[in-house]
Amino acid sequence: MQHLHRAAVALLASFSLVGCASAETAPPPASPTPAAQAPAAQATAFHQELRKLEHRFDAHIGVYAVDTATGREITHHADERFAYASTHKALTAAAVLQQNTIDELNRRITYDRGDLLSYAPITKKHVDTGMTLRAVIDAAIRYSDNTAANLLFREIGGPGGLSAALRGIGDTTTHVDRIEPALNRTGPGDIRDTSTPRALAESLRKFTVGDVLTEEKRAFLNEMLRTNAVTDDLVRAGVPEGWQVGDKSGAADYGTRNDIAVIRPPHRAPIMLAVLSERQTKDADHDDALIAEATRVAIDALR
Repeated sequence: MQHLHRAAVALLASFSLVGCASAETAPPPASPTPAAQAPAAQATAFHQELRKLEHRFDAHIGVYAVDTATGREITHHADERFAYASTHKALTAAAVLQQNTIDELNRRITYDRGDLLSYAPITKKHVDTGMTLRAVIDAAIRYSDNTAANLLFREIGGPGGLSAALRGIGDTTTHVDRIEPALNRTGPGDIRDTSTPRALAESLRKFTVGDVLTEEKRAFLNEMLRTNAVTDDLVRAGVPEGWQVGDKSGAADYGTRNDIAVIRPPHRAPIMLAVLSERQTKDADHDDALIAEATRVAIDALR
């Protein structure tokens, strides 16, 4: 499998449930609370269920989830590298928001037909008039428009600009190297345009729940994620009825299928979740049901 070729940069034995009563050697949190702990049997059941999914879907899964109220985490291959694919668009948009005022989102962005990529469902309609920066962010997040993503990259100085923004919030894991669509062309041993479930979820947390962005910018980003038009069959399909999800999905070579999300249960603090997956061959298809079912397993483990 592809993930085995990333052994030098990933932790391949990451079956862990952070904060659980187990034989792990990692130190516990400085001030653990009862809510942050879970029985070893629950950890075992969690990993067994995910291993069943890996076997059933012939895929490799990475999962990281954290209850932002208690700090309780669940992990499965959470520190291994996967191609992040279009999940970057949530973070790229957040970096653009960092560098612009709310009023500047009304600035018009122009481009020409030479900028259009094959998947440009929104931007292809506005070549003659251009789009406001606000509308470009909307297209990149809600419709995963690749041309819109590249326009956002252009706003922050390319992949290096996103990398700097992520380093600025403490993400030293995510590799940002190429723009669309090249960043989706992954391969064994290639760490370009990769990250880990933990790093992606924590970066999304800082932008959507933390104070990296102003309240108004944070509200705008969360609204874009919450009204995503193309992710109904992923994390959203795996949470209980009435739970609100804001997410950004991605797909790439080797059957890569990902979703990173901020989940808001009623009357509770948000849960951050990243589910990343890949398969063995370059032209493998992905199955959205894998992400939905892995989400159910993760949420059940946190409840």
